[in-house]
This record gives sequence, structure tokens and C-alpha cells, in this order.
Amino acid sequence: MSSSAEKGEGPAAAPPASEVSDVKTAVESHNEERREMHRHEHRHEHLHHGGAAADHANHPHEVTYVDTTTQSRTESYEKHSDFPSAEKTSLGTDEEIGNIDRSRDDKNPATSTGFIRMWYRKLRAPIHLFIWLVFTAWWIFGLVKFRNSKNWLIPFLVYLAITLRIIFLWIPIKYVMKPAKIVWHHTVFRVYEMIPKYLHRPLAALGTVGVFLLGTFVPEESGDNSRLGRLQAIFGLIVMIFVMSVTSRKFSAIPWHTVIGGMLTQFIIALFVLRTHAGYDIFSFISELARTLLGFANEGVIFLTDKTVPQLPWFFIGVIPPIIFFVALVALLFHVGLIQWFIGKFAVFFFWTLRVSGGEAVVASATPFIGQGESAMLIRPFVPYLTLAELHQVMTCGFATIAGSVLVAYIGLGLNAQALVSSCIMSIPASLAISKMRYPETEESLTAGKVVVPENEEDRAANPLHAFANGAWLGLKIAGMIIATLLCIIAFVGLVNGLLSWWGGYWGIDNPKLTLQFLLGYIFYPVAWLLGVPKDELLEVGELIGQKIIINEFAAFLSLTKDPRYMKLSPRATIIATYACCGFGNIGSLGTQIGVLSQIAPSRGADVSRVAVSALIAGIVSTLTSAAVAGMVYTEGIGAAAVVLNQ
Repeated sequence: MSSSAEKGEGPAAAPPASEVSDVKTAVESHNEERREMHRHEHRHEHLHHGGAAADHANHPHEVTYVDTTTQSRTESYEKHSDFPSAEKTSLGTDEEIGNIDRSRDDKNPATSTGFIRMWYRKLRAPIHLFIWLVFTAWWIFGLVKFRNSKNWLIPFLVYLAITLRIIFLWIPIKYVMKPAKIVWHHTVFRVYEMIPKYLHRPLAALGTVGVFLLGTFVPEESGDNSRLGRLQAIFGLIVMIFVMSVTSRKFSAIPWHTVIGGMLTQFIIALFVLRTHAGYDIFSFISELARTLLGFANEGVIFLTDKTVPQLPWFFIGVIPPIIFFVALVALLFHVGLIQWFIGKFAVFFFWTLRVSGGEAVVASATPFIGQGESAMLIRPFVPYLTLAELHQVMTCGFATIAGSVLVAYIGLGLNAQALVSSCIMSIPASLAISKMRYPETEESLTAGKVVVPENEEDRAANPLHAFANGAWLGLKIAGMIIATLLCIIAFVGLVNGLLSWWGGYWGIDNPKLTLQFLLGYIFYPVAWLLGVPKDELLEVGELIGQKIIINEFAAFLSLTKDPRYMKLSPRATIIATYACCGFGNIGSLGTQIGVLSQIAPSRGADVSRVAVSALIAGIVSTLTSAAVAGMVYTEGIGAAAVVLNQ
């Protein structure tokens, strides 16, 4: 929305500064009243939000998508008399209200945004037709000329996505979704309704177990990928689910629909990536895009230094510049709304399939893109009103996966890119399932029954260049934090190892020396066995898991890629270790999340601390379930080729 719309001016001249100040003061006062209303409303254990929550309880398959930024704009329009009466209407659709804002920009060509939008609206049809024709010609040419030499699946998916996007810019998606909804209600849903309600969960559980068994044991044995190893992994998954269930805060409140759906989704993603050529090709394409980012960062390094510098095998050169560039790029994409669009689509999917609250769906979907602290910022207006179970879920998601910024760095280390990318996605449903077992919902959520992605007006950049510059500065701070943390942690581990070796020497423990890694290896030895790791490599994988939890995932991945002792691991052990370490679940991140959430909502600091340790355990277990699933479905061939290729 342009500045003119924000100030409430009409199409003609701008109002005096005093009127603008009065409007701003009134809007701020109105927003403060709304916040105060919600603050008092949530004093009673979240038990009286009947509207959306009650509707969601009656119709759990329905999804309400709310754009709170649009709503606040409309409420501001209605509050002040300076706005034309035609615009003082009840909240309409996002598109209708968006047209109000765009019309204000369009009628004020003095602003660059208004000028561009005005001409875009006039030339919208030929522009869309031109884009579609260009990509149609590109796809047909590539299919005819390179159908035998290049992969045709990825170009087709790109072309299909662009075609569908252009179609739905002209034809409302409701014309597709309504028939699909009618078919769904008269086929699958009708069969579902015919089954007695008391059989729904048992049948769903049996079906999920059947899918697990078929996907795990049907493929033939190859190399170290034996059925006994797969049996270890599936037993380990059962053990983790059992432990989370029996240690639940309230076993009777566990939402088994979410648990069953989350674990099944996680398993299907793993099957798609590790067992099918299409899944491998798609995730290979995504990881190749991430690798390409490294090359672009190197161009900046060459400009600042010399063309030989990017060839140096230094962590500082190979990892830090891509992080800075990637964070800046994400900030730019976030400013133009692309990141929010993807997050919204993912959130609606998890909201509809797993029946979690809107806030939980948004945070879970955003964590792999923007990280554990930044994802909570997306729902900052709602953080003070989250239930304890939602706070637990928000933290669990942060611990269960890694952010896109460090994902690029780990790919730069030479780790299996397909495993890293798929692990980030697999951990979303896993974290929802594990968190709901460990800490089920016993209150009523403010965002029950609707997906809400509010906009952060406080930190909003003025334009794309401002957003990119802010992102570059944020990337520099993140890179500096990583450098300082690694330097201090690795030095501290060296200090601890020196003391342990000195002390162990007087016990005759000299070969191997008594070190922190040595102790962690034996502590997490049983965990490695539960993941399906070959018996000769249990100690090494246990050490890596221990390093990830006690130190951080950076240290574990550095050891996996740089230490000759771990570089000799078999492909199966390597891929399981990669999945097991792909998460922020460590003691250092515990302090980070407590700090971030306490700053966002100071009044909830005590609640955040109360659920933090439980969320850390749930996040670690969520990551380990992804490793167990990888141990169940990994087979030599596609997966092994990926490991060898990345090493």
C-alpha cells in the first residue's frame, strides 16, 4: 500500500500534516484498544473464543485464510470519516480490498509504485500472454531438441507452475476448488462418514503401519542395506513414539489424527526422495539451485579479493559469503511477498491435513525458510496470546530443522544436498506430531480454525533496495555470530578434551584418549543403533549425534566432512548421520529461542522457560525420527549415488 493510502488522502491533493498526524494517532489508539481487548480476553485459560474455534471443531476440514494486514487497513478506513462512503464497507475478499489500495496508488502517478501498477493494470492481458507464450516456446523447443540428452521433468514442472499461475490470475481458484470439494465430499469423505467413528483412528493407524511395512521391507537387500537394518530403524521409530506418548503431559488429550498424519507425511516424503527417480530429480534440482548460489557469492568474493581466493579450502571463504548473500536474497523475496506466499500455501496444507492451529501451521511452514527465531516473528502479534502447547510447538519446530541460510552453508561443505533439503521438509510434520504427543493442546487457541500470516509493519523496508541492504546487514550479523560461536565452542571443546585426556592418562586411558567425543559416542551408541546404523559404525555415528546435541550441528557436520575418521563411514551410515544432525536441537539454541520469544512477548517469558526443555527434547526426537525413516527407506542406488556424488 502506498504512502498516500496510508495517510488516508483522496485522489486529489494531500491533506495537511496536522490531519495526517491525527489519523495516525487515531489508528495507533484503535490498535492499542484491540490489543488491550485481546489481552483481557485471554486471561481465562483461552476457554472462551467460541467463534472460529467452535466452527473449526464442527468442520475440521474447512480452512479460513485471513490476511490481518488487509483487515487492519479496512478497519482503519471504516474508522475515519475522511474516506469516501463507498469504501466504508465490511471486510471483503483479499482481492477486493487489495483493489481499494491499488486504486489509490493508480490514481496517484506521482508515486513510482502507483505509476507501475497503473500501467500494469492497463497492459495486464498482453503481458501475461507474452510471458506464457515465451515459456511455452521454451518448453516445446527444449522438449524437441533436448528430450534425449536432458531431463524434461523439471522444465515441465516449471512450465506447468507458470501456466497455472497465469490461469488463476484470471480465473478465481474457487471455480476449481468448489468442484473438487464436491467430488471429495461425495466420494472419499462419504466413505469416511460411513465408517463408525470409533474405528477411524484404529483404521488410520493400521493403514499407516501397513504403508510403513510395505515401504520398508518390500525392496530387496543390497550391500549394507539389509532388512535387519531396516527393522532396527522401524523399531527405533516405534520406541521414540512410545517414549513421547508415555511421557506426555496429558496422554488422553493427544490428537492422534495429527500424530498419524504427521508420521505418514514424513514417511511419504522420504519414500519420494530416496526411492523414486522423480523425487530424486526434483530435490536434486532444488539442491542444484542452492549450489548455484555459492557461485554467485564467489563472484562477489572475487571482486573484493582475487580470483584465486574462492579456491582456498577455508571455511571462512567457502561458507560465510554464501550465508550473507542468501540472507539478503531472502529479505528481498520477503519484501516482495514471495516468501509469505509460499509459507501461506504450506501452512494451509498442514493446517488442513494435520488439524493444527493457524499459528502453529505458519511457524512450522516458515522455519525451514527463515530460521527458528525469525519464524516466530511472522506471528508476533499473536505470540503474547499463544497457549502453552502452541509455545511448545513453536519452539519444537525451531529445534527440529535448520534454516535456509545455514542449509546453503552445509551444502557448501559437500554434504548430501538431497538429504539436507528433504530433511528440512520431513521435519515439519514430524515436529507437529512429536510436539503434540509430548505437549498436547488443553486450552483454546486464538488462531484455531484460521490460517493467519500477519504483516510486520514495524520492520518493513521502504523499497526492495532497502530490504536487500537490511538483509545484507542481517546476513553479516548472522555470519559473525556463526564465526564467533564456532571459534569459542571449538576452543572450549579443545579445553575440555585437554582436561579429560590429562585426567584419563592417570587411569591408563591413552589409546584412544579420553575425550568429549569418546564419551558422547558411548552415550548415544544405543540411539545410533535405533536409527539402523550398521553395527561397526555405531560409535562414530553416536559421536556425531552427541556433538550435534551438546555442541551444535555445525561441529557435527564439520567432523562428518573434514575428519578422516568420519569420512570413511559407509553410504548408509553417512546418510543416517546427515539426517540425524540436520536440526538446531542443541543447548546453545535453547538460549537463543528463549531470548527471542521473551523479547517478542516479555509477559510470556516464564511460560517460554517452562516449556523450553521439553520442546528441546521434542525437537531432537523429531530430527531423529527423520533419521530413522531414512534408515527404513534408504536403498543403494538413487540414495547411494547421491551420497557418492556429494562426497
